[in-house]
Amino acid sequence: MIERYTLPEMAALWSDRSRFEHMLRVEVAVLEALADAGEVPADAVATIAARATVDVDRIAELERTTDHDVVAFVTQVAETVGPEGRYIHWGLTSSDVVDTGLALQCREAADLILDRLDAAIASVVARAREHAQTLQMGRTHGVHAEPLTFGLKLATWAFELDRARSRLRLAAGDLATGKISGPVGTYSQLPPSIEAGVLARLGLGADLASTQVVQRDRHAAFLAAIAVTGGSIERMAVEIRNLQHTEIAELGEPFRQGQTGSSAMPHKRNPILSERLTGMSRLLRGYAVAGMEDQALWHERDISHSSVERVALPGATTLLRYMLERLRRLVEGLVVRPERMAENIERGLGLHCSSRLLTTLVGAGMARTEAYPIVQRNALRAFDERTDFRTLVEADPEVTAVLDPDRIAHCFDDRAWLTHVGEIIARLERLDP
Repeated sequence: MIERYTLPEMAALWSDRSRFEHMLRVEVAVLEALADAGEVPADAVATIAARATVDVDRIAELERTTDHDVVAFVTQVAETVGPEGRYIHWGLTSSDVVDTGLALQCREAADLILDRLDAAIASVVARAREHAQTLQMGRTHGVHAEPLTFGLKLATWAFELDRARSRLRLAAGDLATGKISGPVGTYSQLPPSIEAGVLARLGLGADLASTQVVQRDRHAAFLAAIAVTGGSIERMAVEIRNLQHTEIAELGEPFRQGQTGSSAMPHKRNPILSERLTGMSRLLRGYAVAGMEDQALWHERDISHSSVERVALPGATTLLRYMLERLRRLVEGLVVRPERMAENIERGLGLHCSSRLLTTLVGAGMARTEAYPIVQRNALRAFDERTDFRTLVEADPEVTAVLDPDRIAHCFDDRAWLTHVGEIIARLERLDP
């Protein structure tokens, strides 16, 4: 991922140094398990653990000759140890170390993502409670429907992010899987007991039937969970963009002193954060597709997945952490304009009350097939003539023959839309830490 969208913690985690240091953790854990089994001298393992270090530049130098990064890594680490270095990579194939080390990196990446996701959820919940009673027009097909509150809109975001959190935890837990089962997964070099000891030290699960690699459905599911989370962020970003339209203007992105919206038009305050998040979600979906393409390897393995994962896993995790941090800041700084929301409701001429009027007429004994055309006729006329809907309804003899003025007035009481808001907002307590 380019530096512009990379936060320091992810940059450090996915650096070459970090990759090789995680592989070294696996190598040392294997040696410790072998020492416990009496297969390798314990004093040699202690020496290796104390002396072994990673030199990224030296690995790169060796790889120019070997054209094999793991061989270069093993050679370089052995150089830092001395004679005991001959025990490094004892009974292992490259994927034992690479896949198990990658599982450790992905677990740490997931932890970093979940930390930012927790913060984003907390921000959305706080704003939802703040605006629990802020009346706003709901829209379907881009057209006025019935009012809701802005807090309820935010509540849907919060619960969606919580579902994303559950998916990510599940996928990350499944991906926290290693293997020390040898060239084609038969434990031809080291027995299953060694694998069990290694993975217990590293806190990883075992791939119960591996080939030379941990099967890539796990990685695909992780990337898919990341992409779905990005889709949820995009839904929020698109809504903010729409509600920042000049003609709507119910929301505004934070706009700091000195910020510029356009090089040509000084009046512009564009939804750049939301647009950025929208674009980034497209990248995440691309990474997910690449992860799914990696599932079908030849026989017990090839390396067609390797080049993909060197880009997709760091890229997707780095981008999602960045997106979640920006989403948190966007939500916390979001400018909410209740007065504009009220204006837009008023501009709707009361048409949002058509559904309640219809129900009230039916409840008063009128057949629905009779009531619907009456309400629709007045509603369409109000819209086309830009006339107040209630005024037309109160003058319609077919309505007044069934409903008295108080019952008509009740149909146009906007307080009724908030009757159950408190109950829904209270459900946010389920998301509190």
